[in-house]
Amino acid sequence: MKFEIRALTSRSVSIEIMDETAYKNEKEYSLILDDGKERKFKNNVVSFFGLLPSTSHILTLIDSESVKESLSFKTFSESVFFNVKDFGAKGDGVKNDLAAINAAIMSAPAGATIYFPKGTYLTTPVFLKSDITLYFDEGAELLGSTDRNDYPILKGMIPSTNGKSEVNLASWEGNPLTSFASLITGINVKNVKITGPGTINGNADKSDWWVNPKAKRIAWRPDTIFLNGCENILVQGVTVKNSPSWTVHPYYSNNLKFVDITVWNPFDSPNTDGFDPESCRNVELIGSLISVGDDCVAIKSGKYYMSQYHYAASKNITIRNCRFERGHGSVTVGSEVSGGVTGVRVSRCIFSETDRGLRIKTRRGRGQLSVIDDIIFENVIMDRVHMPFTVNMFYFCDPDGHSEYVQDQKSRPVDEGTPSIGSFYIDNVKCTGVDAAFITMAGLPESPIKEAVIKNTEAVFLPENERKRVVPVMMDNFEALSGCGIYLLNVENVSVENLVIKGSADKKARLFNVQNSSGFENVRYEDE
Repeated sequence: MKFEIRALTSRSVSIEIMDETAYKNEKEYSLILDDGKERKFKNNVVSFFGLLPSTSHILTLIDSESVKESLSFKTFSESVFFNVKDFGAKGDGVKNDLAAINAAIMSAPAGATIYFPKGTYLTTPVFLKSDITLYFDEGAELLGSTDRNDYPILKGMIPSTNGKSEVNLASWEGNPLTSFASLITGINVKNVKITGPGTINGNADKSDWWVNPKAKRIAWRPDTIFLNGCENILVQGVTVKNSPSWTVHPYYSNNLKFVDITVWNPFDSPNTDGFDPESCRNVELIGSLISVGDDCVAIKSGKYYMSQYHYAASKNITIRNCRFERGHGSVTVGSEVSGGVTGVRVSRCIFSETDRGLRIKTRRGRGQLSVIDDIIFENVIMDRVHMPFTVNMFYFCDPDGHSEYVQDQKSRPVDEGTPSIGSFYIDNVKCTGVDAAFITMAGLPESPIKEAVIKNTEAVFLPENERKRVVPVMMDNFEALSGCGIYLLNVENVSVENLVIKGSADKKARLFNVQNSSGFENVRYEDE
């Protein structure tokens, strides 16, 4: 059993098991760090905290066959260690500790660690600066104020003094709109680490953020972690929960790692996506657990205005060894994708009881720069995911979502608002407890989905008396389905190889305006 380091700071390390298992191993393995104490694990990604800076370590792994593998590493150096309590923070959950936290951050030289010992640090938004580490120890909780009047307001767009450019500070659902600052806000910062076994609690369950959530009250709702224009960021180990809106929202940021984090929001909390990289490049989400009230992961790139005047596609997104639970979609692309999304790799993950597995959603009006391409799913387990794969180019979001322009299923002229979907690839995916449909794709007649490849995959449906009849894609005039294996509309090329479908109501793919298809005659339909 091989393992590699995935994240390293002055006081922590995360490792990843390098095999083909999804999220966790069936058998326990042991890790021994220096002291000879044997710690047992099953998860494929594990973190150690409480290390010392500039210190050499040897980490040994012993697998179930008593085979040993070792690697050595040295923690990073650290310029100074600031305890926020030394700056006057109480950590009692009563006093607002923002002033003390800000004092520690603003006083910190490059390479400093700002340390939060056990305690509850009631605060309003904390703003980051470059070249620091925030370390939340076991039992430390950063707790958001419940009063929205305590939250600074960030304007969506501010024109420059010379009138030739504009500064984008905030975002709301793909548009540059005035929003409250998030509990942790980073704007144009670099080389920041947020680490430790502690908790960042948006406290929305104790406030009114989820009441009338689609109404703007003073400003739009905040995220819990918002990273705007940032570079070289690591978030490691922490739990982030009870978010007012999207939970972790990297925005126009590059070179980001999120390792061994937990994101949790109540199942009925509105618009509380877990992880939303928007117009970002080189993003890794590894070894993390997300259980939320909306999409677990939603990869985005803004609406039309942002693509035209601040174009940035989301590219090179890696999601590996994660577990996603309860959300509307496990991994969603869209629908705010006017800048496009390319190069998404999802592997060795478990999806449990989400509505959909891979969910791609776009619509007319997103624009010709809205290119979704090169999406790869491999070695994924889906358990009781109602609709494992849905691709929808008629998604009825926004005020005009039900208009004829968006919903017309007849071919329309390709114009500046026409999006496109390139290729996606599915290999070695196991789905049990499928409900309405295994795979549903609805492309535009004037812009059909270019290519889908499905290999070495199995779908097992729920028994007929347990299945519901559901419209699998959010578009007008689409029939409700139950026990449907394959439904493809407006696709150029699709091929299947070694596909098994068990317990479906139909025994033949439903293909509508599919130009080139192969392998469907070899799909094995079996009774469960």
